[in-house]
Amino acid sequence: MDYSFPVTRTTTPKQKPTDCSNLGFGKYFTDHMLIMDYDEGQGWHDGRIVPYGPISMDPGSTTLHYGQMMFEGLKAYRNPEGGLNLFRPDMNAKRLNRTNERMCIPPMDEDLFLAAVKAIVKVDEDWTPTDPGTALYIRPFIISPEVSFSVLPAKKYWFIIILCAVGAYYAGNETKLHGSRILVEEEYIRAAVGGTGFAKCAGNYACGMIASYKAHEFGCEEVLWLDAKERRYVEEVGTSNAFFMIDDKIVTPSLTGSILPGVTRDSTIQLLRKWGYEVEERRIELEELFEAIKDGTLKEAWATGTACVISPIGVLNYKGKDYVINNEEVGAVSQRLYDNLYGMQIGRLPDEMDGWIVRI
Repeated sequence: MDYSFPVTRTTTPKQKPTDCSNLGFGKYFTDHMLIMDYDEGQGWHDGRIVPYGPISMDPGSTTLHYGQMMFEGLKAYRNPEGGLNLFRPDMNAKRLNRTNERMCIPPMDEDLFLAAVKAIVKVDEDWTPTDPGTALYIRPFIISPEVSFSVLPAKKYWFIIILCAVGAYYAGNETKLHGSRILVEEEYIRAAVGGTGFAKCAGNYACGMIASYKAHEFGCEEVLWLDAKERRYVEEVGTSNAFFMIDDKIVTPSLTGSILPGVTRDSTIQLLRKWGYEVEERRIELEELFEAIKDGTLKEAWATGTACVISPIGVLNYKGKDYVINNEEVGAVSQRLYDNLYGMQIGRLPDEMDGWIVRI
C-alpha cells in the first residue's frame, strides 16, 4: 500500500551546524516533523509533515500524569553514493508494536511506520552530516493529548517523528573504541520481570538516571544493572545490551522480559553466529564474571546499542574494587563487530546479511 504525507514547508529554516565535531546528541533538530493522529474507531490517520515546533497539550493530558507513551530510536546514514541508509528499520517497527501492546497503545501497521520514517527523512535529508561517525538520528514517539484523570488507556494519540543531526559516539575517530569503566549497581534496579523492561517507554529511562549520576561520582561512565529479585544476575549496561566472551564462547543475558531486545543486540548475535562463534543467550551470574576475570578466561566484554554500536567494557567496579577486563584494551571481536556493523550502516561494506540495509 502506498502512503502519502502532505508537506508544509517551514518559512524560517534553521541554520545547519557547520562544526560536525561537536554535534552532540539531541542538540540540532531539523526543520520539520511528522505528525499522525489516532482516534478510536478511525485508526491512524492524517499523517502530515509540518515545520518543527512546540506541541500544545492540555495540562490535564493523560500522558503528562500517567506516562502512557513510548518511543523508538534509529539512524539514517549517508552512503558513498550520496543517498541515505536505514539499518533494519523493520526491527524498530516490530519493537514499536511490542511496546505499544504493553503500554495499551493501539498498534501501527509496520509498512505505515516505515513509510512515515522514509517520508520525514527524505524531507530533511540535507541535515544528514557526512563526517565519520555522524548520522541523522530518528526519534519516533507516541503520546496522548486526551484529557483524563481516569487511569485507563486513552482513545486518542499522536504519533510524531523528529530528527536531529548527531555526532560520533567516539570523539575524534569513528573506529577509536576504548574500554569503558562500569559501576556494578547493587542498590537501584532498572526493571523487573512482569514490568516494562522489554518495552521502550519513558519510565524505564527516568528511573535509571539516579544510578547514572551515582556511576559518575565513582568515576564510571555507566552502570551494570542486575536482576531485581536477587541482585545476582547481569542484565543491561546502562541503556545497552551486554556481551561477554568467556574462553571462545560469547554469552549475553537472555530476554526474560526485563531486558530491552535491542536491534544491535540481535544483529550482533546473527553476525557472530555467521562467523562461526558459539553464542549463548542465558542468565549470567555476576560471580561467574568475576571468576572468569580472575582466571583469565573473560577475554572481552562489550555493550551494544543504536548510539554506540559497540562499546567495549574495560573495568567493572564492584564494592569499591576494580575488575579489569583484557587490560582495558579493545578486543579483536569487539573491533570486528564495530567495523562490520558500522561499515554496513554507512555503505562502506556490502550488506552481507541481505536485507539489513534499506536505502532512501
